[in-house]
Amino acid sequence: MTYTHSLTLASGSKMPLLGMGVWKVPKNAAADTVYNAIKAGYRLLDCAADYGNEVEVGQGIRQAISEGLVTRADLFVTSKLWNTYHAKEHVPQACRRTLDDLGLDYVDLYLIHFPIALKYVPFEERYPAEWGNFEVDPVPVHETWAAMEELVHKGWAKNIGVSNFSAALLMDVLSYCKIRPAVLHIEVHPYLSNNAMIDYAHKEGLAVQAYSSFGPQSYLEIGVNTGIKSLFEQEVLKKIGERHGKSIAQVILRWLVQKKVAVIPKSNNPVRVVENAQLFDFELTAEEMSDIEKLNKDFRINDPGVYAQIPIFA
Repeated sequence: MTYTHSLTLASGSKMPLLGMGVWKVPKNAAADTVYNAIKAGYRLLDCAADYGNEVEVGQGIRQAISEGLVTRADLFVTSKLWNTYHAKEHVPQACRRTLDDLGLDYVDLYLIHFPIALKYVPFEERYPAEWGNFEVDPVPVHETWAAMEELVHKGWAKNIGVSNFSAALLMDVLSYCKIRPAVLHIEVHPYLSNNAMIDYAHKEGLAVQAYSSFGPQSYLEIGVNTGIKSLFEQEVLKKIGERHGKSIAQVILRWLVQKKVAVIPKSNNPVRVVENAQLFDFELTAEEMSDIEKLNKDFRINDPGVYAQIPIFA
């Protein structure tokens, strides 16, 4: 089965509602994980230079294409500009490195990963640069965005967008951009419904894609204990799942796609990869949607606002 449900971007491109995220996928598993996801019907791959596995992701893509499972045009590949490459001369270098690592001529979507510019780190010194020393570089967003627009003109990126931007920063970009952001990539889960931000993005014609959809569970693998109850222990989610014969993970993902928010769940388990994709054969009632919304605590795990003091997340 191929999962063809999609959102139409401002450019006319179709972005799948369901994708595979590769954050935290180990290098030695990334090629197989990507290949198996494509084989299972996934067509969107959410990547980033900072994840440190783009070479291996590219290997998985090439294997799937070489075996005739897909063509390049069938796939929607996203990558992201890391914080150390925000200056106008570094944006194309970073995108070119990503394309070379992935083995692609273009990405379907290129995002500014965080609205934080850090001091440039040459590739030969450290790549991916990660957070490293948290030394801020005073590069304005308008300079970075203009360089992102050039990537579209070069044909290196079909669409460009932003990740982890606040409403104020998004308004700023919209005030001067020549190519409007196509996608807003933000943290959304039942503990952080982020409805105001989603509504604003939709009003401005941006598609919204959620990351960390399972909330605190998403961060256990990197040793972050948020101290808040796991969503997988929430009785309301369990009862909704039982009514539909679905897992809690499927309920959460379905809640998001019914809000017209794209999802990118990650799993190294082939069984869960298939299970996570089974979102389109049931529908939550208005009451069930409301019950999930009531779990909101405005609890943000991945907060750019605190990074100047605690730069712990990738």
